[in-house]
Amino acid sequence: MRRLQQRPDAARYVMDDMVEDVLDRLSFLRHTPARALVIGDWTGTLATALAAQGCAVTRADPVPGPGETPIDEENPIPAGEGFDLVASLGTLDTVNDLPGALLHLRRALAPDGLAIMSFSGAGSLPALRAIMLAADGDRPAPRIHPQVDVRAGGQLLQRCGFAAPVIDSRSLPVRFGSLERLVGDVRAQGLSNCLARSGPALGKAALARARAAFAGQADAEGRVTETFEILTLSGWRG
Repeated sequence: MRRLQQRPDAARYVMDDMVEDVLDRLSFLRHTPARALVIGDWTGTLATALAAQGCAVTRADPVPGPGETPIDEENPIPAGEGFDLVASLGTLDTVNDLPGALLHLRRALAPDGLAIMSFSGAGSLPALRAIMLAADGDRPAPRIHPQVDVRAGGQLLQRCGFAAPVIDSRSLPVRFGSLERLVGDVRAQGLSNCLARSGPALGKAALARARAAFAGQADAEGRVTETFEILTLSGWRG
């Protein structure tokens, strides 16, 4: 994923939006962290911005790159005295045990520390879902892993003991001129199916149905508008 996101031509608008949102929230809340744990920042943009503000940043990922700490959100996180900020970008929608992951992230916080966790929400990719359903015909297959909606996210924050929990969602509409570009952008940004057992690859007939379904959704300019929903959960360790 990191290699894909660091390519000059890579689609990274979802990650860019998440990073900008974290920085906006920190500015609005006037929260200036001294120690931050950043998970899933594949472009390195958030870590760089925080470091420029004098923050000591620990970059982490389940599959770490150079200079990163191997951290799996589904297991206890070594935190020492705790982090003033824990930022998780684009990873929590793929964990097996989301409540457990949220508990581990909360425990990694110092007292009065803030967690901001953004990931793809249940309202994402309605056009692609419809296209793949048409492609599979009378034998639908699991093409996109289950995702969390706003209501469930709010309940999880409260259940995990975050103080002053906030959950919101926002939509990024993006227009595509081809099915291949849509699928390519989804894969490049880590938004494709992560199920252990996904559906079979599309055959020629199914691919033809998918392209026909894409064309059926296209506007007068031959473009299809896809929606990327970003869910953000935030809360404090009181």
